[in-house]
Amino acid sequence: MSRIHLLSPQLANQIAAGEVVERPASVVKELLENSLDAGATKIDVDVEQGGIKLIRLRDDGGGIEKGDLALALSRHATSKIVQLEDLEAVASLGFRGEALASISSVARLTLTSRTEEQDAAWQVRAEGRDMEAVLEPAAHPRGTTVEVRDLFFNTPARRKFMKKEQTEFRHLEEVIKRMALSRFDVSFNLQHNGRRVQQLRPVDSEQARERRLASLLGGSFIEQAVHLDVSAEASGLRLWGWIGLPTYSRSQADQQYFFVNGRIIRDKVVTHAVRQAYSDVLFHGRHPAFVLYLELDPALVDVNVHPTKHEVRFRESRLVHDFIFRTLHRVIGDLRPKGAVPAGAGEARVEETGAPSMPMQSSPGSVSGGGSFSQGRMPLYQSSGNYGSSAGSATAVREQISAYADLHTPASPALGMQPGAQSGMRMPEADAEKAPPLGYAIAQLHGVYVLAQNEAGLVLVDMHAAHERIVYERMKAAWDEDRVRSQPLLVPVSLSVSEREADLAEEQPELFQRLGFRLERMGADTLTVREVPVSLAKADAPQLVRDVLADLVVFGSSRRIEESINELLGTMACHGAVRANRQLSIPEMNALLRDMEATERSGQCNHGRPTWTQLSMNELDKLFLRGQ
Repeated sequence: MSRIHLLSPQLANQIAAGEVVERPASVVKELLENSLDAGATKIDVDVEQGGIKLIRLRDDGGGIEKGDLALALSRHATSKIVQLEDLEAVASLGFRGEALASISSVARLTLTSRTEEQDAAWQVRAEGRDMEAVLEPAAHPRGTTVEVRDLFFNTPARRKFMKKEQTEFRHLEEVIKRMALSRFDVSFNLQHNGRRVQQLRPVDSEQARERRLASLLGGSFIEQAVHLDVSAEASGLRLWGWIGLPTYSRSQADQQYFFVNGRIIRDKVVTHAVRQAYSDVLFHGRHPAFVLYLELDPALVDVNVHPTKHEVRFRESRLVHDFIFRTLHRVIGDLRPKGAVPAGAGEARVEETGAPSMPMQSSPGSVSGGGSFSQGRMPLYQSSGNYGSSAGSATAVREQISAYADLHTPASPALGMQPGAQSGMRMPEADAEKAPPLGYAIAQLHGVYVLAQNEAGLVLVDMHAAHERIVYERMKAAWDEDRVRSQPLLVPVSLSVSEREADLAEEQPELFQRLGFRLERMGADTLTVREVPVSLAKADAPQLVRDVLADLVVFGSSRRIEESINELLGTMACHGAVRANRQLSIPEMNALLRDMEATERSGQCNHGRPTWTQLSMNELDKLFLRGQ
């Protein structure tokens, strides 16, 4: 075996470059972070051949002193931290002092800078392995310009892994997009091969921010997004930004941007919290779109996890997870036709504990007083699936109407129905009170769709999907009031787990009791399940316990049991909802519309399919070429 020896500085820098500099986009990311840390308000990026031949970045930041220019190209040289305490609460984007040294070791780098106090600018050059810094005077305004040429010119093996010019430029453009989303107060300009690609001016108002979002993500995103801004004073957390409606889901997770103190991150705790918040409303295989910003004390998040700084570690991961989940869950739950909820009912409220509370909306026909739904209460309907068949028999229609009457109070004023509506409903006069958001029913199409008229035009409602969501939300509310009931197992079940998981189960018995389980530790890595929730008596209890423990280890919390119960309730609601080919009267259709306006997440059924859509008068006019 050869003797141990120290690596040369050049080789050490090239090894570090393998972690920091993956492609031209990595170079642009590191240089942009330095510019923003220097206080730049305008950044110009000019690239050639996707950044492989040339990357030139100019900013109007504070600049670098003449005496620090050569030192800036040395490894572990930085102005952003001085001692260990600074590392424990990093407020800047960069701090490791590796970027410029790594870039200069695999490219020809020129750094030109001038501070406000200096009379002239100075320039330093470094090329490849030799890395001999050459300092000379130059002409330059206040700020810094970094020029990187011939990336990987001295490492041919790395250059072979580069993709086509257009592919590399798309990655680079994505980096610019992320930085532009993180700093609305900074101007960004991007040129590729002499052609202007992006020109973004600084913005300071919410309307202007939305215009920048539209230019970067497309106008459809901002049209289908909801703005939120929630703070928890007790924990010092603030979450704000935009989340896409469930109907604006995407086939890929390509419009998911999450920033922590201005730094874009990819974190499993955040991803898990967002995915849970969107459960129940996304169609299978689809991904939500969002641009979210989390602000918290820098001391509560560790950014020194990976050289690329994309990963972070929260000191209170469970607190962060619950805050993100509860905030998004409430906002998504409050999504319903505009005007359906009294002003202020859906506003974000924060408890003294710091966790945002869920505003509960009382809907007609909801079960209260601790009562729970049983499967026998929901009549099971059969459907042939043939939309073109004739209407059902009079007996079947009466059974359906009677079943729906069991689920809501027809004469309740909250439904917007007038006395005597059971004998028929008249459309309101022109000077009557303003029509509700979903309007009033006018017909039913093939026993499948409800047609309604509102102020905007025509509303089409999927009868089964809408009723399925209404029944499902009421069953969940009833279940929450009745809580989870347990039943003892005739033969207790033993399961083997890791010692860490067994410790968690022993430390948090109240968590499992709240979920309906009673666990006992029988050994270092053995647990015994003695009680399970009544509704999950036939489920795979050991697997559920293992899944909950795995979530607790990784995320600090778990909703596995709630999800399993919700899945069961969703199946019951699907069977209990009105089926196709069931004819509803006008009063019944109006009652369904009013219930949709009062029900959380009524825009999607339990499987994520949309429940209603709006056709405006302009859209209808275009179909018939009116006014053209």
